[in-house]
Amino acid sequence: MSVSSPVVVVTGANGLVGAAVCRALAERSAQVRAVVRRPGTAPVLDGVTEHVGDAADALGGADAVVTTVHPMGSDRDEQHRVGVEGTARLARAARDAGVARLVHVSTAGVYDRSAGLGDLAEDAALLPEGSGDYPDTKNAADVALAEVGGLTTVLVRPPAIAGAAGTSVWNTLRPQAFVDGDRSVNPVKSWSWVHVEDLAAMLADLAVGAVATSDDPEQGPVPGGTTPVLVAGEPAIWGDYLGAVGEAVGITPEWTDEPVWTGQLVTDRARRWGWAPRVGLDRALAELRQGLARS
Repeated sequence: MSVSSPVVVVTGANGLVGAAVCRALAERSAQVRAVVRRPGTAPVLDGVTEHVGDAADALGGADAVVTTVHPMGSDRDEQHRVGVEGTARLARAARDAGVARLVHVSTAGVYDRSAGLGDLAEDAALLPEGSGDYPDTKNAADVALAEVGGLTTVLVRPPAIAGAAGTSVWNTLRPQAFVDGDRSVNPVKSWSWVHVEDLAAMLADLAVGAVATSDDPEQGPVPGGTTPVLVAGEPAIWGDYLGAVGEAVGITPEWTDEPVWTGQLVTDRARRWGWAPRVGLDRALAELRQGLARS
């Protein structure tokens, strides 16, 4: 991998995560090929070049690829076509083009977080097939990537992604569902989250090679293998999240008392790799409230 100015391809570069990754890579003096579907939607930054169309066409001479695309909310066939088949196809093309590393945005949503289970690390039980279109297809994408040999692949698994944005699941879509009537939850249920800036920092560090590989996954990504890693911010509960949403929109949440998961995502592996979250819950919830107040 190039040391002075690595070349990194970022898919979904106009999305919440993709745009943040482009910014983080630019801060690390990388040359970024920002892949988008519509012209004029990539971040305008020094070192960032917009590429419209197929990401595979942008791979020549690249050192790393960061994949952020998954059509969450689409029907299952679309999620499988884009999130599973498309991601695996890109990984094979990256390998064939001589790309050294692929960094994939997976999700902590692939893990079983049933009531009564404790803290979860990377080796925790995954949800079984049939748990839902999103976890099923995200799990399938991870499996498909693991089957692509000759490439060092990192599956970065974030929980809820916080951060100011025009449109995002947790800052706009979930609050709208709350307004529309989906307001019931046990307030002590764990709300695992990470700020998009902290997630992007991990993705960028992996892409530019700031995190060294290791035969021990606890010390770094396994060279030529597929290594999952969890990232999460400080502990929080749904009472914190929906409480902030309710305060911002002037609606009281409907608290319940059914059994729920109250464990935490263990981020020891990520921290051993040199990562630590910098954005605290207070700032994340303040951004949430401000965004909802403007909408």
